Amino acid sequence: MCVLSTATVFLAKTVDTYEIGRLVPAVTPDSIETLLTIISASMLVIATFAVASMVSAYASASNTATPRCFSLVISDDVSQNALSTFIGAFIFSVVALMALKNSYYDKTGRFALFVLTLMILAMVIITFVRWVDCIARLGRLRGTIDKVEAVTAAALRRRRSAPTLRGAPAGACQNGGQAVYGGTIGYVQRVDVSALQAFAEKSQVRIRVVALPGSFSAPGRTLAYVAADSGDLPDLDTNHIEKAFLIGGDRKFDEDPRFGLVVLSQIASRALSPAVNDSGTAIDIIGTFVRLLAL
Repeated sequence: MCVLSTATVFLAKTVDTYEIGRLVPAVTPDSIETLLTIISASMLVIATFAVASMVSAYASASNTATPRCFSLVISDDVSQNALSTFIGAFIFSVVALMALKNSYYDKTGRFALFVLTLMILAMVIITFVRWVDCIARLGRLRGTIDKVEAVTAAALRRRRSAPTLRGAPAGACQNGGQAVYGGTIGYVQRVDVSALQAFAEKSQVRIRVVALPGSFSAPGRTLAYVAADSGDLPDLDTNHIEKAFLIGGDRKFDEDPRFGLVVLSQIASRALSPAVNDSGTAIDIIGTFVRLLAL
């Protein structure tokens, strides 16, 4: 948005090269300057207010629901797009005001800048109205539960379509083999099955995955077993297998359907605590579990 707003200011100058100056109405620089001054003075205040409201909503989500759902709340697209629009409008007004003060535009360019300013002002108003409606729900307990349910349902559908992550069932693989351990302590966030398949075909081995997304990885915990199709197992560089397991400090919702169920249970447990004593939320979570388990 910042790059686009700056480029728009200079693109308005290009209309001065066309022979349409006599067709457009004359716009005084003072009228454009007044609009740009209003936008530049208000957008920075609104952007600061937006950041404060978003931080307050994030804190509310962590306190009323569970800190594990913070990543879902902070990824709200409406709030991020609104903040980008406000900052972009502020930069547009400042750059356009500097160009206007230095007589950068002719008659046609001033008219184009005036039209662009009105369009940006309308866009800011529409974005602000949409954002106010969103921020009223952002961080609220019901909205947080809906976000967790939606991302958990998506993860369950993906797992249902590929129960073995597009690999062969474990029963078809040989038991035992060389164990591959993870060198990082954390949770398995994603398994690159395509990389494992390419390595298995290249080395003529079978890889049995034993750590699904959501499993805790440590130096003594096995990620996979490698066995040869026939004969002894050749010397292999298991680093390629280890790199196929993305390990991080937190569990992720995308590939780990169990994590969403855990987060929902934590929200219900907090609601039933003596400090909150909100049995209605626990009942809502039960209904959410029924919808998810039906998948």
